[in-house]
Amino acid sequence: MPSSLLRPLLTVFAGSVLATGLFAQTPAAPKLEFPAASPAATLKQRVGITDIEITYSRPSMRGRKIFGGLEPYGAVWRTGADNATKITFSTPVKFGGVDVPAGTYALFSIPGESEWTVILNRVSGQWGSYGYDAANDVARARVKPVALATPVETFAIGIADIGSNSATLYLAWENTRVPVKLEVDVVGMLVPQVEAVMASSAEKKPYFSAAMFYYANNLDLDKALAWMDAGLAEQPKAYWMIYRKGLILAKKGDKAGAIAAAKQSLALAASDPKAPPPLKEEYTRLNHALIASLQ
Repeated sequence: MPSSLLRPLLTVFAGSVLATGLFAQTPAAPKLEFPAASPAATLKQRVGITDIEITYSRPSMRGRKIFGGLEPYGAVWRTGADNATKITFSTPVKFGGVDVPAGTYALFSIPGESEWTVILNRVSGQWGSYGYDAANDVARARVKPVALATPVETFAIGIADIGSNSATLYLAWENTRVPVKLEVDVVGMLVPQVEAVMASSAEKKPYFSAAMFYYANNLDLDKALAWMDAGLAEQPKAYWMIYRKGLILAKKGDKAGAIAAAKQSLALAASDPKAPPPLKEEYTRLNHALIASLQ
């Protein structure tokens, strides 16, 4: 190619390369994130041996009338904002007295002046309540709302009154709190597992935990006592275990045995050179209280 023609082509090519380099070096536009009107939240709570997880968005009042206004009475509500609220149970539960299998559900509700209906629906991941279909309901709990003296600005879902077998799921917004009882069958789920482990040839067994579980749930106290004794055979100076052996004996009606255990626990706690004073004081108080209750 003649040099007279090659020179303009090289000039165009060089300019193209230079322009491409300039464009490549232009910084990308920064990613913008705006605050959500209803921020997302996740609540995790264990009740007994059941894990509960709730994912929802939290709208605020902002001077608006909520129930009977923004959220009309008698209409299905997503129970939050944006996506319908999602709740997951790791084991079967009773939701407002209704048996519900383990799984993930959408949580809907129908506000009312004197009664609410709180709903578990098997179709989770819905946007709002626009696609809600009652045919997919798994449970419906009809509950009485509780009037609050102090308004709740931002919608909240919580789990309170937590025991080993039950808890209260509640919705709170404006001047209204809506409680739903949750129940879990800890004994039914755990006893077969405990029995299998304790009857096995496992080198390490949860003697103390198994004994206290049976004691707390009024199960076989003879087994509880035997397991506590097996644990004490491994740790004969464990005064915190001896105190609880006294509790088991007291529940069995063996007052003399319970008092003897409490006195032994007292003596061992007092003579433990490694125990910090607050721990000694705690077991002194606990054992004296146990003895006093039996005299």
